[in-house]
Amino acid sequence: MIIVSNLSLSFSGTTLFSNTNLKFTPDNCYGIIGANGAGKSTFLKILSGELESSTGEIVIPQDNRMSVLKQDHYAFDEFTVLDTIIMGNPRLYEVMRQKDEVYARENFSDADGMLAAELEGEFAELNGWEAESEASRLLKGLGIDAEVLLTPMSQLDGKSKVKILLAQALFGSPDIILLDEPTNNLDIASIEWLENFLLEFAGTVIVVSHDRHFLNTVCTHIVDIDYSKIQVYVGNYDFWYESSQLIQKMKRDQNKKSEEKAKELQSFIARFSANKSKAKQATSRKKLLEKLTFDDLPESSRKYPYVGFQMDREPGKEILTVEGLCKAINGEQVLKDVSFRVNKGDKIAFVGENETANTTLFQILMGELEPDAGSFKWGVSTSQSYFPKDSTTFFADCDLSVLRWLAQYSKDVTETYLRGFLGRMLFSGDDVMKPVCVLSGGERVRCMLSRMMLFGANSLVMDQPTNHLDLESITAVNNGLVDFKGVLLFSSHDHEFIQTIANRIIELKEEGCIDRVSSFDEYLEFAKASV
Repeated sequence: MIIVSNLSLSFSGTTLFSNTNLKFTPDNCYGIIGANGAGKSTFLKILSGELESSTGEIVIPQDNRMSVLKQDHYAFDEFTVLDTIIMGNPRLYEVMRQKDEVYARENFSDADGMLAAELEGEFAELNGWEAESEASRLLKGLGIDAEVLLTPMSQLDGKSKVKILLAQALFGSPDIILLDEPTNNLDIASIEWLENFLLEFAGTVIVVSHDRHFLNTVCTHIVDIDYSKIQVYVGNYDFWYESSQLIQKMKRDQNKKSEEKAKELQSFIARFSANKSKAKQATSRKKLLEKLTFDDLPESSRKYPYVGFQMDREPGKEILTVEGLCKAINGEQVLKDVSFRVNKGDKIAFVGENETANTTLFQILMGELEPDAGSFKWGVSTSQSYFPKDSTTFFADCDLSVLRWLAQYSKDVTETYLRGFLGRMLFSGDDVMKPVCVLSGGERVRCMLSRMMLFGANSLVMDQPTNHLDLESITAVNNGLVDFKGVLLFSSHDHEFIQTIANRIIELKEEGCIDRVSSFDEYLEFAKASV
């Protein structure tokens, strides 16, 4: 359990949140949401003790152990995978270290024997004998072979390190787990395993995530950081969203009624205040007007960009034909005999364990790579626009401002038009003059989406378009692609994104591909039944 009392935090005169009073209880999962910069990760750091608040206190029972998902992927490079995971329970790791030190002493004394016995007793109480098997189970669930347990962390790639740090946070049955974006870089199978783990977890979970399906699946409560306040709502993300929209609508409706009544009263006062026979009524209505209250609707910190893709022309019947594509990267066969035909109206999600396969296929289709074998052909009436997974090269020129960068892709290069366009994508005021090389990941994504929208293409190819975006921007992209009338080929880790957009799923496998016209949920059921 965590009790938060009168918590507030201010940076350089800006208040992120104030007068916060919350209670986080066992057997519940709390999803923290809010716009970028609202203070989600900062709030987690305060709960974990990494950061001090401006006022207030946080009370955690002394016998409660808190585990936190670490963000530094290089912090454990000098340790093995097994040691890194066991460090999730610091006391157990310390007992193991002390045991090894005692047993390694050359002149082993009676005192050493007594100390060793105490350590062995505590080791057993902390389930030390089960530590390695538990670490293996966690790795298996996250899609990593247990054979890496004795491998130094320094020898692993970034994606594997992310999973091992997640295993560290889940290890040893902690009472409280704090997770900041735990689904980042996880494949769909690993995310599903994590969801099931958290659903069965009996302690308290507090998680920051941009994955709507994940929040809907695991959360019993939503912690909303907005209006410089932190409020808790019972229910999952969808329940919170629908409830918050309804509350805002009710407030607007009430205010509209109050405004209409106020206008009526003001009109009466203006007409009759100078009329002696009506003066008494005018005075009474003036008093009534003064008593009218309007619910304060403060501006939300949430900002939704405008994302809409318009086609310059309708595509014909011939869209794209792919026949027998093969490609090896650094000696590894990434694509093998991939064949499919894209039809008008298709919105195809490409899935599979090997993300490189999706990226390689998209690069071939967009002419960035040559296949080793096979062919593809776009229809003559199609026009393509591409969102690459790695857009670094687009933003290398520090001499370009956001405004000048976008002008490269626009038919209308007037500053008024470009500022208006960028404003809808949340680049306002001096933001448009920032050098593109210093943009954040989310800002770069919004730039790339702006570029795509200017092309008016009828066929979109998008490789992980929601990476680096907040929930509001993901929702905007999601809605924009649902409304898009053309053809879409895309990849994503976001379950909700795929489920609400795709009408066809293609899974790229080592021996070719599986192609099914279905929703994503239907495809997952098919895949489970096929195992």
